[in-house]
Parts: sequence; C-alpha cells; structure tokens
Amino acid sequence: MLTMVLPLATEGEQPNPLLPHTAEIIFGFVFLVLLAIAFAKFFVPRFEKAYADRTAAIEGGMDAAKQAQAEAKAALDKYNAQLAEARQEAAKIREDAREQGAQIIAEMREQANAESERIVTHARTQIDAERAQAVASLRAEVGTMATTLAGRIVGESLEDEARQRRIVERFLADLEASESARQAVGTDG
Repeated sequence: MLTMVLPLATEGEQPNPLLPHTAEIIFGFVFLVLLAIAFAKFFVPRFEKAYADRTAAIEGGMDAAKQAQAEAKAALDKYNAQLAEARQEAAKIREDAREQGAQIIAEMREQANAESERIVTHARTQIDAERAQAVASLRAEVGTMATTLAGRIVGESLEDEARQRRIVERFLADLEASESARQAVGTDG
C-alpha cells in the first residue's frame, strides 16, 4: 500500500529518512489492531457501562423529579381541599354564632319584656294599694270635715259615731253618683 504512494528505496540508494521501515509499518499496524481490540474489549464496555449508569441516573432523577412534582401537586390539592373545608367550617361557625346571637338577643328581649311586665304589674299593684290607702285616708278626713261642717250647719253636735258614719257614707255615695254621671255625660259627648 505504501509502496504505491511512496516509492521505496531501491538497492543502493539510501533509504528516505522520512519513511518508516516496512517492519515498523507492519508492527505499528498489528499494534494498532491489538490496541483497538483491547480498547474495544476492556475500555469500551466500561465507557458504555458508565454511560448507561449516567443515563439511568439522569432518567432516575427525572423520574424522581416527576414523582416529587406529582407528590407536590397532590399535597397542594390536599392543602386546597383542607383550606376549602376550613373555610366552609368557618362559615358554618360564623352562621351558628349569628344564630346563637340572635337567639340570645331574643331570649334577652323576652326576659326584659317579662321583667318590665313584672315591674309594671308590681307598680300597678303598689299604685292601687296606695290609691286605696289614699281613698281611705280621704274618706276619714272628708268624713271628719263633713260631720264638723254638718254639725255647724245643723247646729247640733254630731259626736255619735254611728250617726257620723251614716252621714259620711251618704255624702260619699252622693259624691260618687255625681262623679259617675259626669263621666257618663263626658263619654257620650
């Protein structure tokens, strides 16, 4: 092969220093073939294995990243669901609180109305008792004044208690009758 490209030195001529000897070329070629075989047998499988391991590690990392991303998405969905549930529960609690507040207000109003009714009833009872006491006191005073006045008009003493009572009762009955007649006339007109 080489002989075609480069002419070999002929007999008697000095070999060209730039051209290797034929034995070196053959030895170099054999060594290159052996080196290629050894490289293919020992180093290429290691490189292939390192490449496969690296590829598997990268793919495993990508799978792990996809799995982590899926887990993160699931966690986010779970968090959003819990958040929505918490919001619903908070709304329910607020609504329950409003209802309880309205119920408490209604109960307090009812209690206040009952208390005011009790106070009004007590006041009316007290007023009625005081009125009865005032009427009794007034009757006694009016009776005393009426008997004194009647005694002065008639000119005789009205010291007799039974007589005084009859006169006072007759006087008060006449007074009440005239008051009732006046009210009856006032309501008609």
